[in-house]
Amino acid sequence: MADGASDDAVEQLAALLDQVEAPLKKTFENVHQGYPTETLVRFLKAREWHVNKAQKMLVDSLNWRIQNEIDTILEKPIIPVDLYRSIRDTQLVGLSGYSKEGIPVFAVGVGLSTYDKASVNYYVQSHIQINEYRDRYILPSVTKKYGRPITTCIKVLDMTGLKLSALNQMKIVTAISTVDDLNYPEKTETYYIVNAPYIFSACWKVVKPLLQERTRKKVHVLRGCGKDELLEIMDYSSLPHFCRREGSGASKHSSTDPDDCFSLDHPFHKELYSVIQEQALNLELIKQGSLHVKIPEQDPEDAKIVEVIEAEFHKLGVENKSANGVDKN
Repeated sequence: MADGASDDAVEQLAALLDQVEAPLKKTFENVHQGYPTETLVRFLKAREWHVNKAQKMLVDSLNWRIQNEIDTILEKPIIPVDLYRSIRDTQLVGLSGYSKEGIPVFAVGVGLSTYDKASVNYYVQSHIQINEYRDRYILPSVTKKYGRPITTCIKVLDMTGLKLSALNQMKIVTAISTVDDLNYPEKTETYYIVNAPYIFSACWKVVKPLLQERTRKKVHVLRGCGKDELLEIMDYSSLPHFCRREGSGASKHSSTDPDDCFSLDHPFHKELYSVIQEQALNLELIKQGSLHVKIPEQDPEDAKIVEVIEAEFHKLGVENKSANGVDKN
């Protein structure tokens, strides 16, 4: 889209947003963190620059935030440290460092994530807390450091250990993806896929054509652990632990190794958990339990992609059984 047309779209969306009620304007402040234009652009990109569609998406997201008390999700409730550790040991998400341009680099252990230690609500709540901590603490901090708006992140997805049984986790993965797509659009600048086994390559082949061109351009499947390519955009110290040497993978994960960006002893998780504890104590909101965030209804296009992934996993499962002399009928 030409710069003039995109500027007009931003102005139109800003004018529409100016008409919403005060509570929506207030929660929008927590979303944009002082950079409303960049936030409006994100929602416009997510709706292919259709102003009315972007306005509906943004208003729906702001209402979702109010209804589910997202503005205070970093303040309540406290997750017990043993449960927090269990979630980290199965969800495998962490901040490994920053790119040379100051963009936060998040590592995700997709292949070895098991999601079997807590309820869906806890995982969704934990995921949203990381999103909010990123947007309200990490991004404003690096924005101040570099003197320019930094409003996105990079994700490095480790596929080590990806198995057909991952299909059992689609419910949680879909819930988290839906929350991100509808309420945190265009927050990830680039996805780097590393340590990809055959099962990922087979699924990617059928899913890639279904994705919007904007999304396809963001995804880069790297050779092996991706070390050489990633070192072009970040220093060695910011590489996720599973990218530091060929074949290391997330299988080396240790919940007590502070160099492991998934570990509770890693500075990112220690700081995040500390913030949640401190704010909850300050507000005397120290009850235990899950927040039960309502998961938005999935976009029909995304639902189709999930169906394709499930079908491909099923097909690979049948082929795998046949190859091993099982179920050849």
